[in-house]
Amino acid sequence: MPEIPLHPVLADVTRRLTERSAATRTAYLARVREAATRGPARGRLACANLAHGFAASEGPEKVELARGQKPNLAIVTSYNDMLSAHQPYGEYPPVLKDAVIRAGGLAQVAGGVPAMCDGVTQGRDGMQLSLYSRDVIAMSTAIALSHDMFDGALLLGVCDKIVPGLLIGALSFGHLPAVWVPAGPMASGLPNKEKARVRQLFAEGKVGREELLEAESASYHSKGTCTFYGTANSNQLLMEVMGLHLPGSSFVNPDNPLRDALTREAAAVAVRRTQQYDASPALGEMVDEKVILNACVALLASGGSTNHTLHLVAIARAAGVLLTWDDLADLSAVVPLLARVYPNGAADVNHFHAAGGIGYLVRTLLDAGLLHEDVETIVGHGLRRYTEEPVLIDGELTWRPGPAQSLDLDVLRPATDPFSADGGVKVVRGPLGTGVVKTSAVAPEHRFVSAPAMVFDDQHDFLLAFADGKLDGIDLVAVIRYQGPAANGMPELHKLTPALGVLQDRGQKVAIVTDGRMSGASGKVPAAIHVTPEAALGGALARVRDGDLVTLDADAGTLSIEADLAHREPTGAAPSGAAWAGTGRELFAAFRATVGPADEGASIFPMPAAAADLEAPLVRS
Repeated sequence: MPEIPLHPVLADVTRRLTERSAATRTAYLARVREAATRGPARGRLACANLAHGFAASEGPEKVELARGQKPNLAIVTSYNDMLSAHQPYGEYPPVLKDAVIRAGGLAQVAGGVPAMCDGVTQGRDGMQLSLYSRDVIAMSTAIALSHDMFDGALLLGVCDKIVPGLLIGALSFGHLPAVWVPAGPMASGLPNKEKARVRQLFAEGKVGREELLEAESASYHSKGTCTFYGTANSNQLLMEVMGLHLPGSSFVNPDNPLRDALTREAAAVAVRRTQQYDASPALGEMVDEKVILNACVALLASGGSTNHTLHLVAIARAAGVLLTWDDLADLSAVVPLLARVYPNGAADVNHFHAAGGIGYLVRTLLDAGLLHEDVETIVGHGLRRYTEEPVLIDGELTWRPGPAQSLDLDVLRPATDPFSADGGVKVVRGPLGTGVVKTSAVAPEHRFVSAPAMVFDDQHDFLLAFADGKLDGIDLVAVIRYQGPAANGMPELHKLTPALGVLQDRGQKVAIVTDGRMSGASGKVPAAIHVTPEAALGGALARVRDGDLVTLDADAGTLSIEADLAHREPTGAAPSGAAWAGTGRELFAAFRATVGPADEGASIFPMPAAAADLEAPLVRS
């Protein structure tokens, strides 16, 4: 087919990003290529080192590891059996090892990474560790790969911070090929709209905890990823569009025979990508400016999680690419919204997958010139392969052309007939700072709110004010501050959504402005989140007072206040001492002291400007 020209805005953003990243990307690739030229690292291990690396292996595996001729793959897993999304991974290592051996390689479980669930920790002290866990996972991945025993990696992760952490960590070993192995979503349960209705009734005191738990349990009911389109499923979609999953593999349910076939094929692909076989481009070469921007476009077109305005920036920087929120904002102005998946619609990810899913989304974006087609993927060069869907024919895995048209226009639309002409994420700016708004779930009539501020330094104080009726019958902008990464780890504040939804449904004009997060489940209430500079580092939110007129205009991209903040002293403070202890929080004091701002990925890993800065001390500017 004739070559489709890139959309001019995507072309311009790509050019700017490539120029901006020239020094840092060059420095990163120099490290990757230098590591690659030295060949498989275990070939240089001393005998005692190598013996430690296969001491527990048995029989032919030990013999082959000693010979060092076959590629050895690291399995890095986020398995635990408490969390539904990661429970299936308990059965994966023997399956992957068998498939790797059949493909001519070897595999060892190199290590595990922690996997915590924001759904469990929502509104709890443990949530203050959630964002930090991404960087812990990156470090854990690096530790797993640090033994120099491996020629490639199989990464097992699904949810919020796990996939970004695995990718950031793996990019430190960017000379190795890497394949991500998804586990799939749970089957559809209680419709999301009904779950949201019961949550709101509970917030109003109209149903009790028993009814609420029944609804939640009917929604989150089996192994697999939660089915709403939050950060976990945004992760899966982005990894596929980045070419790091097998085509069509992200949303196949755990108990489907196709899931097992895809898992085995992922292992075989990883073997074939090693230096001992076809020496395909390794991970660090693959994840370049074009791949990062493809992920941004897919996030916007699908109405994905606002958490990725943090994660994609951090991932990009791990590969030497200096992605900014301005890049996202420029793309959002021209990337159409093509999916309606809860909380942006009534459907869940299973409905999205059945309607054509990622394959159709990639097809229509490619045809509109809104994705880079000339990128490397784990199945070869070119993103067009990701318009195909996997099927089993007589028990054998193969791929066929995916749907050329959406099978449900209420869930998934072509780029020529979108739900909205622009993407689902907006960047807002003003005297209060710079933040992000997920507009895809917010009705147009609710995207502009101008009302007096009500200031809270803790989400629990807001919920107490709601329960006491202090928010009834008034328009307000809830300013929830000291929730940024340096203050308390930037917890999700999704527990505020039902209460704010109640006020909005009563006809009140309501919005939230915060330096915290609202997650991929950000709902129908307009929320300017990730506001930076954060209050704990002297941001303007620290000088807002009750009654100040705050205006959030998501469509215009503005966040303003009618007050002279320059001559005010800050009020309130981030938690400290005993308030920042318990539930393991005191162990992360060093993270609070070194974490970067939200618009730089809220990472503890600062980005060196160029090769000369690689040894610079790790301090927050």
